[in-house]
Amino acid sequence: MSDTPLNTVEIRQFLRKLFDQAVALADPANCLAGFLPDPPKGKTLIVAAGKAAASMAHAAERAWPDNRPIYGTALTRYGHGMMCKRIDVIEAAHPVPDNRGHEAAQALLRDVSNLEHDDMLLFLVSGGGSALLALPAPGISLEEKKDVNKALLMSGAPIGEMNVVRKHLSSIKGGRLAQAAHPAKVVTLAISDVPGDDPSTIASGPTVPDPSTRDDAKAILTRYGIDLAPSVSGHLALASAETPKPDNPIFRNTEFHMISRPADMLEAVVQECRKNGHEVTSLGSDIEGEASLIAQHHARLALQHHREGKKGLILSGGETTVTVEKGKPSGRGGRNAEYLLSLAIALDGADNIYALAADTDGIDGSEDNAGSIITPDTLTRAEAAGLNAQAMLDGHDAYTFFKQLGDLIITGPTRTNVNDFRAIWIG
Repeated sequence: MSDTPLNTVEIRQFLRKLFDQAVALADPANCLAGFLPDPPKGKTLIVAAGKAAASMAHAAERAWPDNRPIYGTALTRYGHGMMCKRIDVIEAAHPVPDNRGHEAAQALLRDVSNLEHDDMLLFLVSGGGSALLALPAPGISLEEKKDVNKALLMSGAPIGEMNVVRKHLSSIKGGRLAQAAHPAKVVTLAISDVPGDDPSTIASGPTVPDPSTRDDAKAILTRYGIDLAPSVSGHLALASAETPKPDNPIFRNTEFHMISRPADMLEAVVQECRKNGHEVTSLGSDIEGEASLIAQHHARLALQHHREGKKGLILSGGETTVTVEKGKPSGRGGRNAEYLLSLAIALDGADNIYALAADTDGIDGSEDNAGSIITPDTLTRAEAAGLNAQAMLDGHDAYTFFKQLGDLIITGPTRTNVNDFRAIWIG
């Protein structure tokens, strides 16, 4: 590695290159084909769900034997579709489901329920699948389930807890898709977007056993003060709300394979940086917690490295949260933008410290950017533009902050999802 100092443009380009590398490592075109099962005696139904659903279906199509028929549905977020020859690609709303997703979920569940013993369900799942597979349990309307989903998103609950609730309000999640496919063989290929890579958490685990209970779901809803419609609370009081558990015989003819994980992505970037002569501190790929508080912790670490004369990178992944207080106005945010705004405030213009934070799916929360970037002069430029950084952080308006500075990272849909990528550069 050259000792020649990099300028701001070069550092920004370098950080963006690291993020692009992280996304490419999780592209289904690069990681799916080696995990495909042998074709069954009967027919093969492909069901794909999540932000990577279309690209996973496309990769499976390309690698599947031409003489063995396949059919099915890929359900993905609006704007994340791509053309497939034999798989129907349907786009629907995320993170709050809509009627299009609801109707698609109904149709694919019917297809799955028609499978027989010699058939196979090939389930391709990625982050975002939980909201897209919007088929409420009997007696619960889509609007009622959407209300619960919106409230959970605003509560700051981690994704694992949100999915416990979703499983017990669904006709598909928490192992119920495997239940519908029985006695056909079920093979699941998954791209993980969750800390810990728990199969039962990825898209709320439609084809795997659910270790959580309806009592867990009720406790989570109580903890966050979520108001429930009578039909929702009534459903959770029923024994039928319980999901299939690990000892259920429906799982005897199922397989689960993780084809890409956040840890794989982060470690590959770490090794590439070290190979190129950079010092790297890796904080791991499982970081959870309030975005602004995580940023303060990372700022303290970066400033410590700076004081000690340590140069290089601090890399991390995971999924932070943003808690919006009830009754308070909120601007346009996204957890990565919120993290970076808090980081910039904590760094307070420290010389030669830059950072990038972005979601590998290309969407930070529900905005059109993947994330943002900060430089040592971020706060100075903000002040000159009439922006109050602390007030905008308090108002969860980080997207507006970085948009006005021209520091948003906009990739468009990447059609994969291994969660967030964060890089701090100390020069």
